[in-house]
Amino acid sequence: MRRGCRVRAVLTGLVAWVSLVAGAGGATAWAGPDGGSGAPDALSLGAPAAVAPGVGYREFSLRGSHGPAHGHLLTVDLRERRVSVDLLYPGVVGARDGVSRLADRQGAVGGVNGDFFNIAEEQHPGVDATGAPVGPAVAGGRALKSAVPDGQRFGPAMPRGVTTEDVLAVGTDRVARLDRLRFEGVVRSGGDELELSGFNQYALPVGGVGAYTPDWGPASRLRATCGTDTDRGAPCSRTTTEVTVRNGRVAAVSHRPGKGAVPRGSVVLLGRDGGARDLNRLEVGDRVEVSKRLRSRESGAVRFALGGFPILRDGRAPGGLDATTAAVRTAAGVADHGRRLYLLALDGRAEYRAGLTLAELAAALRKLGAVDAFNLDGGGSSTLVTRGSGGRAAVRNHPSGGAERAVPNGIGVFVG
Repeated sequence: MRRGCRVRAVLTGLVAWVSLVAGAGGATAWAGPDGGSGAPDALSLGAPAAVAPGVGYREFSLRGSHGPAHGHLLTVDLRERRVSVDLLYPGVVGARDGVSRLADRQGAVGGVNGDFFNIAEEQHPGVDATGAPVGPAVAGGRALKSAVPDGQRFGPAMPRGVTTEDVLAVGTDRVARLDRLRFEGVVRSGGDELELSGFNQYALPVGGVGAYTPDWGPASRLRATCGTDTDRGAPCSRTTTEVTVRNGRVAAVSHRPGKGAVPRGSVVLLGRDGGARDLNRLEVGDRVEVSKRLRSRESGAVRFALGGFPILRDGRAPGGLDATTAAVRTAAGVADHGRRLYLLALDGRAEYRAGLTLAELAAALRKLGAVDAFNLDGGGSSTLVTRGSGGRAAVRNHPSGGAERAVPNGIGVFVG
């Protein structure tokens, strides 16, 4: 009886014009707007399978403008009190691991990869890539990082009106939403105040000062001083200052960005260009107070958030959404007034590697019932996992690199 209820719940959010017909091989197929199941936007769903109470899995296929696509779908019912969503990550911002290992380590029953990230640094010889994500991140209600400048991001071109501050979030009210998280921070010393412009991020604005906490991890902070707000490949700044604040006092001052873990009870302040000159006013022994927060555009406290960009808002695609370039994709959809999540990852096998355009991806999520949708990192990063019969997470899609890629974060589904 409960299984039948879950299947009916998956179908509840479908848009009105979608008609349900029998498909081949036990699959479910939706007719296109012209009524023909062979239309380019026809979508076929495989039989649903229960992962856990309130969490279902099924495969799907459709034909995009560049060829057939095959994917995997998790449906998450946030009305089920035992179900929650939180950030999968390796424990620090500047690190990576496979989605299946992250899920096993944190006890998730399913999940997908998350944000785009600092994957390579060919344009800055001698500078290590940090592996850190582009956008803000919140885990268990705790802010981990803020967004890099728009010009410093990795990933495909964003549609109009979108910034790196955009997030997919779930509030403490257990409702999923699209939101925007802006960083606010201040350094106070004596009677002086200095505005912070970054928090645990791999790229700082030109002239800015960033704060790095133990959540950053051991990755080098040199990358944060490279590029500009509009050119990711621009040279690294030659004017930098790093100040270590320990237990509220300046413990050390250096003119080179450091690396290695930030000790508990400490904050590292890193400035570039004008920000470096501002930090030069601090001396060892000075009292320093650092305050920082991520401010939500929407009302309500955030329990979970990660970056990417919207491809569907209130049932409509944003202006400038790419309808030309197809790729393997990962995305999330929000339905039923934020009480249902769809987590989707495409297959990267050779016969499906053409993938979907962002416009096609948005249309597919709309057909599934999503009112809002959010694009995540794709290509070799696209991974969807569920907990298998042996209690360990199994990769359900076929990553295009032949094996799952290590990523900085993801969306984890938990039941308990």
